[in-house]
Amino acid sequence: MRVAGAAAATALLLPLVSATPSASAGQPGRDTLARAFAGAADRYRVPLPVLLGVSYLESRWDGHGGAPSVTGGYGPMHLTDARTALAEAPHHGEGAEDPRGDTARPPRRPAEAPAPRELPPRLRTLDRAARLTGLPPAALRGDEAANVRGGAALLADAQRRLGLPPSPDPADWYGAVAAYSGADDAATAAVFADDVYDVIRRGQRRTTEEGRRLRLPASPGLVPDRAQIRRLGLPAPARDERVECPRSVACSWVPAPYQELAGGGYGNHDLADRPASQSVDYIVVHDTEATWDTTLKLVQDPAYVSWHYSVRSADGHIAQHVPVKDVGWHAGNWYVNAKSVGVEHEGFLAAPDAWYTEAMYRDSARLVRYLARRHGIPLDRQHILGHDNVPGPTAAGVRGMHTDPGPYWDWAHYFELLGAPFRRTAGPRGGLATIRPRYEANQPVYTGCEAGSRPCAAHGSGAVRLHTAPSEDAPLVKDIGLRPDGGESTTGVNDTGARASTGQTFAVAGRQAGWTAVWYLGQKAWFRDAEDRPAAVDAAGPVVTPRAGLADVPVYGRAYPEQEAYPQGVPVQAVSPLPYRLPAGQSYALGLATRGEYLWATTFDPAGHAVVRGKDTYYQIQFGHRVAFVRAADVTVRPSGG
Repeated sequence: MRVAGAAAATALLLPLVSATPSASAGQPGRDTLARAFAGAADRYRVPLPVLLGVSYLESRWDGHGGAPSVTGGYGPMHLTDARTALAEAPHHGEGAEDPRGDTARPPRRPAEAPAPRELPPRLRTLDRAARLTGLPPAALRGDEAANVRGGAALLADAQRRLGLPPSPDPADWYGAVAAYSGADDAATAAVFADDVYDVIRRGQRRTTEEGRRLRLPASPGLVPDRAQIRRLGLPAPARDERVECPRSVACSWVPAPYQELAGGGYGNHDLADRPASQSVDYIVVHDTEATWDTTLKLVQDPAYVSWHYSVRSADGHIAQHVPVKDVGWHAGNWYVNAKSVGVEHEGFLAAPDAWYTEAMYRDSARLVRYLARRHGIPLDRQHILGHDNVPGPTAAGVRGMHTDPGPYWDWAHYFELLGAPFRRTAGPRGGLATIRPRYEANQPVYTGCEAGSRPCAAHGSGAVRLHTAPSEDAPLVKDIGLRPDGGESTTGVNDTGARASTGQTFAVAGRQAGWTAVWYLGQKAWFRDAEDRPAAVDAAGPVVTPRAGLADVPVYGRAYPEQEAYPQGVPVQAVSPLPYRLPAGQSYALGLATRGEYLWATTFDPAGHAVVRGKDTYYQIQFGHRVAFVRAADVTVRPSGG
């Protein structure tokens, strides 16, 4: 039911924010944020649940220490000032590796980023908030109370512009909430507003990164006036029949070009017929390292590379570029490209202290859940990979692999939205550990977000560091693929050599008070796992170990067929191992089994393409921060903990 009457609405407002005792109890200002929300709601006559719901969808109530979001948004209300926060940066611009990861054809050079254009209004809301409140932009960026006032002022102004009174009933603010998204089409604006009202109906409670506990009690009977969306005057384009998206999100068709290039070659993807020709086994999560405008320009460049979908940060709008049946050039590993869907997220891994909006997480999760259901892809971290989990295809390619979406991507929250949260599935003797630190409280020091070696701003992270012994003072484990000279792993935000991420499952190699060891890159690796601050949950499942009599076995970055499987006219691709070995006495969690397979596609005419399938079976394993493959003939599969 719709909440009726001012009295009922006022009754709703009073208990909606609470600052209950937390780890920061007794510290000055622990309830400052709660008071800021209540004060701003009262000052601008915005219903408190509306203000809290919008803030939760934008930032989950975090201020992020005044650091900007991936689209230049500041504070709990995500007031955008992208010109101050961000510099344009090209996608896939670091290094000179071929994003296709296909050694059968010449590598492609990274594209230059297009020149920046005038920023759209959705990336400049902080300026408007400054005019409405009279507060200086610096305060709106760095002071949480001022930021909340700015957000409330924007909502009140949107309500006024729509010709609506400042009603105390949250149901009467649907149009203003939709306008707050900054979306340029009615469908995207409506999805944003629907999510805000879903938050209000369900309620939320959360401890922010600053240790403040906020609570929004559920209002299950709240029904907003969705007809207000028409007052925004936004276009409602017909859904393009080429778009492959769930009905619950707003999607547009922004095609990547498939065309021949002058001087030979073609771009920027390959035509295929998946899943008839090849199964789709993986969904790869990326961030773009570029703004939305730049992202769309790059994917439409026929001389560049491609991916299937892009997700916009501010409002979760999704653009599809390549049909899922076709192969995008996105992962840096041709085997993974041929068997995956690439989903890019507007963002900067370290720009600095990168974070991602709730709107982006929600719509991305809806898309991934839809794709997984269509293609029978399990919702786990063996199949839903970050770009930073894709292995180098060969030893020479390991160092050039990308590191997005990075340690600030909240995998735990993402999988909760997917409906597949990481929970304990076994007792302490289950033999496996699934990484699962508490994101907000887990704030390891990273460096390299800016030029130089200064620490990045403190921020929640889903990753843990791995040491050679159960001590914070012990060296980090080494990655000989990244540093063949034996160099040390670092705390760099892009250094994955001694990092395990939420949802990844490893075989337990030992336990000591407050510490857990796992097998990692052929060595024993320890991470802090204290009883009062656990970093993993117990699990059980199949693991692989070297077959009896073998001292160690090779590890591969791609599952290519044996030589005998290649027909005449298709060059044999080398089954070349990575610079790692899996030693006897160690075990690694088994992800999936697959037959050796290779997509030969080097001609513009897909009639010249071929899928080569072998007899050899490979097992995918969680070997380090990235997955890897071993030949089934080299290993034994057994239950963990046995």
